[in-house]
Amino acid sequence: MCRLAAYLGTEIALERFLLKPEHSLVVQSWAPKELRYAKLNADGFGFAWYGPDDRPATYVSAMPIWSDVNLEPLGRTLTSDLWVASVRSATSGFASGPANTQPFCDDDFIFAHNGYIGHFAERVRQAMCELINPAVLATIKGNTDSEYIFALIRHLLIEDEELALESAIGEAFSLLEDWADGEEALLNIVMSDGERIYASRHAFNHDSPSLYYTTDDESFADDAQLVASEALTETGLWQPVPDHHILILDPEEPPELLAL
Repeated sequence: MCRLAAYLGTEIALERFLLKPEHSLVVQSWAPKELRYAKLNADGFGFAWYGPDDRPATYVSAMPIWSDVNLEPLGRTLTSDLWVASVRSATSGFASGPANTQPFCDDDFIFAHNGYIGHFAERVRQAMCELINPAVLATIKGNTDSEYIFALIRHLLIEDEELALESAIGEAFSLLEDWADGEEALLNIVMSDGERIYASRHAFNHDSPSLYYTTDDESFADDAQLVASEALTETGLWQPVPDHHILILDPEEPPELLAL
């Protein structure tokens, strides 16, 4: 289990998103309020953004977020209009290390996942490998269920160029439920194509993890839109994403909620 957060809006410094909120991901790494099955998120962290070339860039570390001396200068100097970040509590069987630390990215997308798939290695991974395009499969560097989910969504988008990202996420979840064959899976994800943020609150055979969003918290920026596992501020302006829904944040449109 992990804690996730994403920001979309006017360009802001990383520190305003990741470090300064009173319940930031740094705080959630050692004092989460709604984390299940763990007490700390100390198995690594990362953040991602889009660079001047419109391609994703990531910074990941296997260290706890509170121990990284690079964060203060990076927080002051890096700016972006879109941020995705994660602090990690490693699931048993998935080792700590940079290859397994989120967010993940390719040339187009940023992806992070909070949750797990029960008996992933024994029951689900083989089915995923048989379906996923070999070129996409070859890009997987770690062994987490999270990175395989990212690969599955990318495979579906390659197979059908007309498929909307939210539809690809929904189709991936349906495939996973079939392959899991009664096992539980927690499937909160945050994904971006560089223009929008897509976030799901979903699970099967289990309760969904917590997920909140806001478009009214101007402590970040006047046009800020955010989604996070736990509210980053205590303004009271955050509301839960409904269970089994995808949230779409768009800079030109109000938030959209789609039932899975």
